[in-house]
Amino acid sequence: MGSKQTIGLITLVSLFFIWGFFTSMNDILIPHFKDQFTLSYFKAMLVQFSFFGAYFTGSVIYFLISITKGDPINRIGYKKGIMIGLALSALGSALFYPASVANSYWFFLFALFIVGLGFTMLQISANPYVAILGKPEGASARLNFAQGFNSLGTTIGPALGGYLIFHYFHGPRAVQYPYLVFALIFIVLLIIVWAIDLPRYVADQEIVKDAGALRYPYLVLGVVAIFMYVGSEVSVGSMMINFLGLKDVAGLSHAEAATFVSIYWGSLMIGRFVGSISLSQHMDQWKKWALMFLVAALGFVFFGLFKGFGKLRFYALLLLINLVGFILGNSLPHKTLGLFALINVLLLIIGATAKGQLAMWAVIGIGLFNSIMWSNIFTLAIDGLGRYTAQGSSLLVMAIVGGAIIPVIMGHTADLIGVQLSYLVPVIPYLYLAFYGFWGYRLGKSS
Repeated sequence: MGSKQTIGLITLVSLFFIWGFFTSMNDILIPHFKDQFTLSYFKAMLVQFSFFGAYFTGSVIYFLISITKGDPINRIGYKKGIMIGLALSALGSALFYPASVANSYWFFLFALFIVGLGFTMLQISANPYVAILGKPEGASARLNFAQGFNSLGTTIGPALGGYLIFHYFHGPRAVQYPYLVFALIFIVLLIIVWAIDLPRYVADQEIVKDAGALRYPYLVLGVVAIFMYVGSEVSVGSMMINFLGLKDVAGLSHAEAATFVSIYWGSLMIGRFVGSISLSQHMDQWKKWALMFLVAALGFVFFGLFKGFGKLRFYALLLLINLVGFILGNSLPHKTLGLFALINVLLLIIGATAKGQLAMWAVIGIGLFNSIMWSNIFTLAIDGLGRYTAQGSSLLVMAIVGGAIIPVIMGHTADLIGVQLSYLVPVIPYLYLAFYGFWGYRLGKSS
């Protein structure tokens, strides 16, 4: 990897970090707004509906442009695409200030929608950019590495955000200053991306004005897989503070539960760094296993220092199962995806039916097995698309609308039958992910 590619990867890693931090803050906003505006679970989940619904809206607009005018990223380049995404993200974050002054839930949802549009452009631009910044066989490992820093952001976000919103700031204006800081960070990143010399990748083929990406069955099935994955990942995290507050589970306060939400998202970080090592194509097998164990052990020590080792007995077992799963996956993205999806089905059933620490850690542990899903689905789905790669990427990002739909379904289910049983809702999506990992990823690939 050349110096330009290295600088490009470092820059993208910082973007993955900050949008992970911001996205995980939605898990804090949901219980905060639920109390502030006296909302049902269904209405509180409109936070995710607005944010992830913007992904769908933005991606549909992008796709329509691509089939009528030619793919926008292939015309303007990935760098300009990232800059547009950062500008929209800064605008949406700044809108939190007037929304807070007006004390309007619907204004907050509009602000989140604008940020979601910005993140749509970042996702469409940055994910395939990471995949092509180096040799094709290392695409999954690079994307898992970048997603690992995304998960570092999602780990810090709930803990810091929970402290600021539930402890430090109070009342209707508790989100004013944190989101002004977000706006400033996005502006600084925009200036940095504009100033540095990033490798310029645009299509060297003619601009094609059609929906050619839809001719690839494994991509279409991958779009459904992204819908199912994002919807399930977001649902599990969104309901977790209320889930951990149940007397039959842990009986935690919102502030204390927020620290365990950080462990859920931090588990994605651990799994993604372990996955980056596992999927590496140029490493001795024993060295690979040793590094995987080291990363998992460091993650356990980090959380042990954070929460106390005595509370992590179940988590240690989950880490061990995660490592065994990576070994059984044999460094194959599709096999690891299918296996981890089946494990999550089991964890969801335990979380929805058991009590106490067993239920609590079963749900938190889902993060470990979610870890590699986005990266593996994405790289399996865009493999071999050629000049349709950016268009295929826009379709995959469009499917992030799952993060808007499935949480609302889960919220409505929680209103009807309770928060704990609502954790059965993501079982069907994970069963689909098992299908895609074991069979769906290869349908139509030979042609």
